[in-house]
Amino acid sequence: MAYQRRSHRHPNQISGVMSKLLGSLGLTSRYNGWTVVSKWPEIVGKEIANQAKAIRYDDGTLYVAVPDAAWRQQLAMQIEPLLDKIRSFPWGRSIKEIRLVQGEKGI
Repeated sequence: MAYQRRSHRHPNQISGVMSKLLGSLGLTSRYNGWTVVSKWPEIVGKEIANQAKAIRYDDGTLYVAVPDAAWRQQLAMQIEPLLDKIRSFPWGRSIKEIRLVQGEKGI
């Protein structure tokens, strides 16, 4: 049996491996979209997150449930700044639009 010298390379970080795996499976956009859903409170802040909940991601669209028409109207006027903020994160670039739905469960 031949002696194999160990490589002195450092192990890859799991995030890099996961990114490659998701990319090879064509799942990067979905993963990134659902990352936005899970990080919604961090992105928009406590005040908005207490009233508006990111509930779903589907093919570039982020669905956000709001409790009533007043919150729907208020957030509708903030869609572009919210999109800019979301897209400022590398994983936020998957979001093409935000759809506001009324009610706790939304859809």
